[in-house]
Amino acid sequence: MKRLFEYFDYQEFMRDFYEEKKRENPYISYRYLGSHMHLDPGFLLKVLQGKHHLAERSIPSVCTFFKFSERESRYFEMLIKYNKAKTTSDIKLYFEKLMTLRESRARPVEESQYAFYQKWYHSAIHALLSIYEFKGGFKRLASMLTPPITAKQAQESIALLKRINMIELGGDGIYRPANAFVTSGEKWRSVAIRDFQKETITLSAQSLELHAKELRDISTITVALSAKDLPEIRERIRQLRQSILTLDNENEPDTVFQINIQVIPVTQTVGGGR
Repeated sequence: MKRLFEYFDYQEFMRDFYEEKKRENPYISYRYLGSHMHLDPGFLLKVLQGKHHLAERSIPSVCTFFKFSERESRYFEMLIKYNKAKTTSDIKLYFEKLMTLRESRARPVEESQYAFYQKWYHSAIHALLSIYEFKGGFKRLASMLTPPITAKQAQESIALLKRINMIELGGDGIYRPANAFVTSGEKWRSVAIRDFQKETITLSAQSLELHAKELRDISTITVALSAKDLPEIRERIRQLRQSILTLDNENEPDTVFQINIQVIPVTQTVGGGR
């Protein structure tokens, strides 16, 4: 099975451990494990099924059973806090603590993927390389972004995109986007994506002062609708996004645009009807 530091779900780690030991010895049972971890066997089963979480008081005995080192014990404890976390701030806090506890000699791909969402310019550079032949001039690359970034930031961004296989260096010395994409779905990704969305919303505000109106389109509408209409609004926005992505443009792409479509409530729901 994988090493502890490769897990983001302590329950998955415990399930894998149980299944491996069960294959080695068919007589291994939840009762056996529970007695050695000082846990009720029925409760342990529910933990492995993802129905319950370990209590903080149970952590020392479980760590002792696994013969964890001090670092592994801290990581396991942080895994439990991360898996229990509900708020965005707590998920972000515990995920970043997990990253610091992981071994530096084996930097996980999740850490680099997390970093991808932390700065708007990583996705901008990724898209830019599809229309710009970049061969290593980081100062020039940095100046092509708006607002511009530093040459060091551009160099670090290229290194990050290479680590997560989102770009590749061709035989002609030109960096181009690869087919790999950072996907969403896991707990830490949902938080990272929120950070990215915050950054791009800030970019939209900056654009009001930074760019001439001929180069941007920022419009707003305030309208009273039923909250029940939100699914229909989401579907129409999805269709719009898809139509933009598949735009059959006769012109050659020459600019990278960030397109934000925002629908937010600005009042509380009014109950009781009219």
